Amino acid sequence: MASSNLIELIKVLRERTGAGMMDCKKALEENALDVEKAIDWLREKGIAKAAKKASRIAAEGLTRVRVCEGCGKGIVLEVNCETDFVARGDKFIALVDNLAQETLHEEPSDLDAARVLVAQHLTDATVALGEKIDYRRFAILKAADGQGLGSYIHMNGKISVLVLLAKANEELGKGLAMHIAANSPTYVTRDEIPADVIEHEKNIARELAKSDEKLANKPAAILEGIILGKVNKLLSESTLVEQTYLLDGEKSVAEVLKADGNKVLKFVRFQVGEGIEKKCCDFADEVMSQVK
Repeated sequence: MASSNLIELIKVLRERTGAGMMDCKKALEENALDVEKAIDWLREKGIAKAAKKASRIAAEGLTRVRVCEGCGKGIVLEVNCETDFVARGDKFIALVDNLAQETLHEEPSDLDAARVLVAQHLTDATVALGEKIDYRRFAILKAADGQGLGSYIHMNGKISVLVLLAKANEELGKGLAMHIAANSPTYVTRDEIPADVIEHEKNIARELAKSDEKLANKPAAILEGIILGKVNKLLSESTLVEQTYLLDGEKSVAEVLKADGNKVLKFVRFQVGEGIEKKCCDFADEVMSQVK
């Protein structure tokens, strides 16, 4: 019978790769229950494509983005609760708005300082709402003279995005924030991708190529070109400026920015519950029926 720990790991792996349950179980068993190694194993076998970072929406709560036009700064934050019922309530919504305003005004140095700053609000909310309330994270971006901030809130706070532009442009800023909400890039440009991440993707592509019979007799130089092409495609999908712009399917984000003489200096995208896993009895029952 599968252990409860294995069941939870299968759930995580399945959500991150889209692979079947039995493939996930085998991958974990072949890699000493190491999720990251299991992801690589699945990719090398051609069972799964590149895994998304853990982004299963498991916790309830809200994200918020607020921009102070007069002071050139903005905040994006996430606050979690236990149930969707509380998350949709007026009291919780007001709490999140208040935390955004106070945190932006005071600019605490880190999350611990922010939690101390609003500790009484969190305690009062926990008592009033009857659920644990967690101030999970925040980020503040500041615009220098001439720079601009763009923001977007999706689905009443399930996703919030804040973008810092080199040149103020309200319409473009909002459009880019919408694009980031929908396409979830990881980096602004290719230059930001760490060398070890690129090398890791090359190694995965090489292992996958070894098992592809169609590539078995290809010359080494051609094979390496195919591998680099696959890696470049994967990296471009996670890079903002290389993505096709959401509001103009004929242009890349880079082309849209160039036409405006602009650059994205930084962005922050928060989605409720990213990386938080919560037990799911129905899923456990489903797994147990297949792996016991």
